[in-house]
Amino acid sequence: MTELPAIVGLLLAGGGARRMGGGDKCLRSLGGRPLLAHVIERLAPQVDALILNANGQPGRFAAFGLPVVADSIPGMAGPLAGILTGMEWLRANRPEITMMVSTPTDGPFLPLDLVARLAAAKDGARIACARSNGRTHPPIALWDVSLADDLRRAMVEEEMRKIDLWTARHDLVHGDWPVQPFDPFFNANRPEDLEQAESLLLQ
Repeated sequence: MTELPAIVGLLLAGGGARRMGGGDKCLRSLGGRPLLAHVIERLAPQVDALILNANGQPGRFAAFGLPVVADSIPGMAGPLAGILTGMEWLRANRPEITMMVSTPTDGPFLPLDLVARLAAAKDGARIACARSNGRTHPPIALWDVSLADDLRRAMVEEEMRKIDLWTARHDLVHGDWPVQPFDPFFNANRPEDLEQAESLLLQ
């Protein structure tokens, strides 16, 4: 098996969590720990380092010991802005890194083979996106950092905000996961989702 190059994980926590009542969704408690702690626990062993994309006061994430990077595009421009921010931060701070994996911070059951399976699917493509039961998950993907300039142009000059509209322009492949016993890309968007996640933790 070919050894993977160094890959950095980007944790997307830049949104407003309106469906969860506002505030930092990733700091909501699940099984006695913040959602973010669950995501870190599952992704950290798969990557060389993690960075957290979040807006506002970075000190509220100090306990996690991660670099916190605010959107480089103003106006709460969504997860695509977070992905651009991660790419540009890596080019400035870790120029030796050529690939980045991203995930939202509301998915506590992230696959433990996320990076390995996406890297195997990528096989020369520029983007490999996660898919389960035929449904794609655009923010959960392995990206070539070299896409940063094109993404910035699309966001600034075209006001591009939809991930799948932008990725459709590039060489995109998918990595597939089963959904039994449950979808590993389950995400907690609403209070009732957290209740469901609590029961899934017991399975």
